[in-house]
Amino acid sequence: MSDNPRQNVTFPSNGNEAHGYLAVPESGSGPGVVVVQEWWGLDDHIADVCDRLAKEGFVALAPDLYGGRVAHDSDQAGEFMMSLPVEQAAKDLSGAVDFLLGHDAVTSAHLGTIGFCMGGGFVLLLAKEAGDKISAAVPFYGVGPAVPDTYRGLTAAVQGHYAEEDGFYPVDQAREQEKQIRDESGAEVEFFYYPAGHAFHNDEDKAGTHDPEQAKLAWGRALEFLRAKVA
Repeated sequence: MSDNPRQNVTFPSNGNEAHGYLAVPESGSGPGVVVVQEWWGLDDHIADVCDRLAKEGFVALAPDLYGGRVAHDSDQAGEFMMSLPVEQAAKDLSGAVDFLLGHDAVTSAHLGTIGFCMGGGFVLLLAKEAGDKISAAVPFYGVGPAVPDTYRGLTAAVQGHYAEEDGFYPVDQAREQEKQIRDESGAEVEFFYYPAGHAFHNDEDKAGTHDPEQAKLAWGRALEFLRAKVA
């Protein structure tokens, strides 16, 4: 973890309350980014992603879509993901967007969003539903129940990071997703494909597929993209 100011926060969500993890740069302000968890939950890795973004000058918020639960193995993670009400999670993400846009530390009029695995699917859904509130969407191997059926109406620029050796989401399907986003949205779209397995960016290596070299390359590209589209 970094030494950037960080805190657990509560924000309104469709008449209820949602919770999340917020990291703010040492400067005290910066452009905003919503970070969406993997199927494991809001674990130390996702909090660390927020901290890493804060070190790069962003105000990063990760909503807790599981309400405090964190999976300890892939079977439990799959159970949590499949039992997550997509509509409620989408409302929590929408609440996170409004909370971040209204936060005193956020200097940008639009937000970026980045997510991994299940979170990558929610990144695409959020970008589609939030309109011009989201200017940049970065899905890492975006899969799961939240992946939109259509991308019509999506305006955010999209940068995808997908694995060529992904047993969970075959690369042919990823390429079909890329084509569908480009064809249906008309937005700026770029996908990168890596000689790695699913979850190659997760340095906790719960899936046994972490690839430090490819993760570093993808992360650098994502940062450059967010700076260009959000800052």
